[in-house]
Amino acid sequence: MADSAQTGSSGDSMDKSITLPPDEIFRNLENAKRFAIDIGGSLTKLAYYSTVQHKVAKVRSFDHTMKETEGDPLYEISVQEEITARLHFIKFENAYIETCLDFIKDHLVNTETKVIKATGGGAYKFKELIEKKLRLKVDKEDEMTCLIKGCNFVLKNIPHEAFVYAKHADSEFRFQNTHPDIFPYLLINIGSGVSIVKVESEDKFERIGGSSIGGGTFWGLGALLTKTKRFDELLQLASKGQHSSVDMLVKDIYGGAYSSLGLTGDLIASSFGKSATTDKEFSKEDMAKSLLHMISNDIGQLACLYARLHNLNRVYFGGFFIRGHPVTMHTITYSINFFTKGEVQALFLRHEGYLGAIGAFLKGAEEDNPNQYSWGENYAGSSGLMSVSPDLNPMQRARSGTFDMLEMDRLERQLVNLPLLQDPSSYIPDTVDLTEDALAREYWLSCFEEALDGVTSSLLSFGHFPAFFSLPASAYGSLTVRSLLDTREHCLNEFNFPDPYSKVKQKENDVALKYFQKAVMSLEKLSWEQRQFALVRGLLAGNVFDWGAKAVSDVLESDPEFGFEEAKHQLQERPWLVDCYSEWLERLKGPPHKCALFFVDNSGIDIILGVFPFVRELLLRGTEVVLASNSGPALNDVTNSELQILTERIAAMDSIIHAALKEDRLTLVQSGSSSPCLDLSRLDKALATVVLERHTDLVVIEGMGRAIHTNYYAMLNCESLKLAVIKNSWLAERLGGKIFSVVFKYEVPAKTHGLQQ
Repeated sequence: MADSAQTGSSGDSMDKSITLPPDEIFRNLENAKRFAIDIGGSLTKLAYYSTVQHKVAKVRSFDHTMKETEGDPLYEISVQEEITARLHFIKFENAYIETCLDFIKDHLVNTETKVIKATGGGAYKFKELIEKKLRLKVDKEDEMTCLIKGCNFVLKNIPHEAFVYAKHADSEFRFQNTHPDIFPYLLINIGSGVSIVKVESEDKFERIGGSSIGGGTFWGLGALLTKTKRFDELLQLASKGQHSSVDMLVKDIYGGAYSSLGLTGDLIASSFGKSATTDKEFSKEDMAKSLLHMISNDIGQLACLYARLHNLNRVYFGGFFIRGHPVTMHTITYSINFFTKGEVQALFLRHEGYLGAIGAFLKGAEEDNPNQYSWGENYAGSSGLMSVSPDLNPMQRARSGTFDMLEMDRLERQLVNLPLLQDPSSYIPDTVDLTEDALAREYWLSCFEEALDGVTSSLLSFGHFPAFFSLPASAYGSLTVRSLLDTREHCLNEFNFPDPYSKVKQKENDVALKYFQKAVMSLEKLSWEQRQFALVRGLLAGNVFDWGAKAVSDVLESDPEFGFEEAKHQLQERPWLVDCYSEWLERLKGPPHKCALFFVDNSGIDIILGVFPFVRELLLRGTEVVLASNSGPALNDVTNSELQILTERIAAMDSIIHAALKEDRLTLVQSGSSSPCLDLSRLDKALATVVLERHTDLVVIEGMGRAIHTNYYAMLNCESLKLAVIKNSWLAERLGGKIFSVVFKYEVPAKTHGLQQ
């Protein structure tokens, strides 16, 4: 794919030899249906829906009614095909539209779609062409309605969609958490002119203001001043200019600051003020920079006035003028900060360019109720956060030339906040932001690349995924250990490696089950106080068995006999690195908890010999227990379908577990996650319902991924236990310990003032 399909100095003619890469850009077209298109002045955004087949590892319990023979596995594993829904969004320059439509027509197979939803100013201009090429009726949708629909959709479904731009910070992009309630907000759409829209709900929005001085003004006046006809070139000029050569500053008038009015000397007193009094030629760069400041300050002040008038502090900026350009984001941000004294932040969107196309698509897909599902970004098929201009950052353009892509997969379940979060709007799942911690970033990226090399050596089809490393760290939102691990699991699944650890988990579950009754019997011989410590120590020892930790996987591969007792001997002696055990023991002398929600971690020894004895003790105390496990596989973490089978087998051996299951005091639920980490803002809605119905007053989070990399600082409005064994030397040293150091963190929310009854 050539970086440019344009020839000649005018840039108007089309390179007819262009060949489109079908697998990389228009993916899965043979299964496409329901199209939408958003055509602006220079860019076209195409949307379509397709169905995708994935390989999925399923477990099924063997029939144990017949007499078992020694060595029979507990369950069988089969790989099945599963069909899921995917949304595709492709963005390209209008010069390519005819070639793209030809390509779609040639590769479209048996689509039932008869209508294509269209929005944007160019929808009129290209209506006949679209209808002729695709033989689909063009159905025009209101541009603003589509824009708002699309904005609501990405804010609800894509974590870290919104960001603050800070040009001179270590990390330019500061991503915002997904707010549980996205309304109300102000959308400042800067196209040729400016529209200011107040959005109050899914269907209620109002254009409350606007201006004729917008992107078109910058482009038009810029062309007159600099003779530069291309918008992106004009921005490039502005990025190199010095506005103070052209603008009259406060210090130019008063010789310094105007302190009695609170005006600094460097403040612009008059845009282009020097051009009237100075007899000299001004550079194109300086004039472009001055013009950009003038337009941005005007828009910024308007945005601030409307935000204050309507008492709104969430203000999103989008439109052709923004498009992820650092220079425009910086000038808008500066303007907003100045006029509101930092009280209102200028927010931008990673997928701002797709909003109209997403909205138009949703208008045509209402019969499928897309808003009833949660959706997730498919990293393997998305370009990440990048500019539409090939000139501004050529390195980022290598993968797809002049085409950008966004793909979203429909998730099996609706994801919501854990109801026990103290403040969902300020909850951050990640303990460390790697974009702001250079040492941590260097270490974890090298770990991730090493792990990826091991995986990709056998994956010829993994081809373009290592391009992830050529993108900026902020391409998919905040860079964290969680995002790296999630991306790895996501891409394994995308390239049909659904559960690489399934056989390891099966073997370890079979072995651990043989020791369960012996472990329980040895615990029952202990005094109450000894037993409580042994249970916690067992939980921690079980958590050592983690194939995601290289130090552990090396031991397990080299020493197959390494077992539960050996793991106990590896544990740090008390006092632990974080040691709240005495407070926990004191709490256990009080009344039982009503219900404990336990986020479990690994298969095998961890769940069977660590978690279940601990759960058994809680049940004996009169506490109901909800075990939350992954919906899909990640490393050697136990999945919900595996846990169902394990629990049945343990219940057949243990009367306490059997009775609790029968009486519905022990419940198994899916977390909605397929990650080694835990995001408490994206959990299965069914889990949230159970948590509320059971009046849960204790949350237990186990494992390095769930309790250390994520949720270490999570504030809950009930008691919580966060426990893990540090199985990474670098992290242990960072926390002031050694490998196999123990974190046992017991927290009581301040507002309860003591024990919850």
